[in-house]
Amino acid sequence: MGRLVMKFGGTSVANIDRIRNVARHVKREVDAGHDVAVVVSAMSGKTNELVDWCRDASPMHDAREYDAVVASGEQVTSGLLAIALQAIGIQARSWQGWQIPIRTSDAHASARILEIDGSEIINRFKDRKEVAVIAGFQGINPQTGRITTLGRGGSDTSAVAIAAAIRADRCDIYTDVDGVYTTDPRVVPKARRLDKIAFEDMLELASQGAKVLQVRSVELGMVHSMPVFVRSSFDKPEDIDPHATPPGTLICSEEEIMENHVVTGIAFSKDEAQISVRQIEDKPGVAAAIFGPLADANINVDMIVQNVSEDGKTTDLTFTVPASDYTRARDTIAAAKDKIGYKRLDSATDVAKVSVIGSGMRSHAGVAAQAFTALAARNINIRAITTSEIKFSVLIDAAYTELAVRTLHTLYGLDQA
Repeated sequence: MGRLVMKFGGTSVANIDRIRNVARHVKREVDAGHDVAVVVSAMSGKTNELVDWCRDASPMHDAREYDAVVASGEQVTSGLLAIALQAIGIQARSWQGWQIPIRTSDAHASARILEIDGSEIINRFKDRKEVAVIAGFQGINPQTGRITTLGRGGSDTSAVAIAAAIRADRCDIYTDVDGVYTTDPRVVPKARRLDKIAFEDMLELASQGAKVLQVRSVELGMVHSMPVFVRSSFDKPEDIDPHATPPGTLICSEEEIMENHVVTGIAFSKDEAQISVRQIEDKPGVAAAIFGPLADANINVDMIVQNVSEDGKTTDLTFTVPASDYTRARDTIAAAKDKIGYKRLDSATDVAKVSVIGSGMRSHAGVAAQAFTALAARNINIRAITTSEIKFSVLIDAAYTELAVRTLHTLYGLDQA
């Protein structure tokens, strides 16, 4: 017997039939003797609908009221799942974030979890064998008493944080895929599912474009050493042995993985835009003049490349931002033109970032060089490069994204045997 947190995303609870299917998954674990807390997202498409309602009511809406509205999607799902569990004989009750409570910062729409008091849930495990059905994505700011939300994908973060708070043995993330793959199987049909992946590798995959898990949930898992298991909610509940290891991917510490491959996976993102600030005087403070205003506008900058002219008097500075921030970034730089002193501003939105990730790179030389040679052989031009200890990324024309991903997937031996 153990203690589990089971998290179900929007597609898993999209309608009443799927909620009943989730209830059968939960019943399987309860019948096996486990204490179970369930974290649910809003029904598929519901959060988008609620966001649209806020925008229709007023484009300049109050962020506190926005949170009050969008948090209601998870409230509905948690109540419905509790009802479905009770209907099949399982003791259950729903919990909203403020009832536990999940205490957060006051950054509405992107709050961070500060503290969770899991004592009442643990007491109810002991006294009643009661399943806790918890609305994900939300919490409460203790100073203001207002409902807060954690940002898109925040239910994953809720689940891992709750698992840590109630000292769970594992956090199972049920989704519409059956694990973490070496890359997107829709792009590379030979992509294979990983049985295990280290927290660090998963963090890089998630931050570089893989959509399986929210980045903050992986960070929390790593900080609290909480094993996270990614598995499919569409496997038939009755076909799964709760005492065996089901198909899926375990995200865990590197020490638990017997054999580290040099490259774990390939991630890519087409949500990129490139901005080049041309012919700036090469002097101290230029980078601060460019990136300071962007930081003040809460625009995240990713790749940065600087080229100095032959005479050493001027420099070009190229960087990337999320495509959603492209227009704001251009306008911010243009507004600071007098302070920066550039001659020309160039930009492109038809770019993509392809990232190669693997803890094994720490002890292997020449991994990036192999990629550059392989991409050159395919006539794929590299616009920019960034590297870290276990990752390197290249910026390329978006039209070559799939070709680049397939080329690198094969190059590093990730194709399924």
